[in-house]
Amino acid sequence: MRYSLIFHAPSPGVDGPAPTEEDIQEMMRLMDDFGQALTSAGVFVAWEMLAPHTETKTVTRRTGEVVIEDGPFAAAKEALAGVVVIDVPDIEAALAWAEKFPGTSYGTIEVRPAATSFVDGTWTRPGQSS
Repeated sequence: MRYSLIFHAPSPGVDGPAPTEEDIQEMMRLMDDFGQALTSAGVFVAWEMLAPHTETKTVTRRTGEVVIEDGPFAAAKEALAGVVVIDVPDIEAALAWAEKFPGTSYGTIEVRPAATSFVDGTWTRPGQSS
């Protein structure tokens, strides 16, 4: 079953003080160790760390016309900072990985199961045989 570990955190230097270069290097090392552990365990699917929310654009066609604006819409203390997709047997395994995510020292991980996944050109649902 696929789960997304959705990382929310303050944007460094935007929503609070900028980390030192030493802090950045240490967090990069911890994130790399976490990624290597996911890979070694055979549960890694994908990982994207995102640019600061100040670089976000939003696109909508709700009015029938395409509208592109600066975003995001929601103002919050923590912004979407990254997403890690893992494939594990159950929610307990997903939570166990979330507990090990280094960014929880300054942010929050939301653990959300996939409802459907587009893999190798096909939509699948949890429990559906390929």
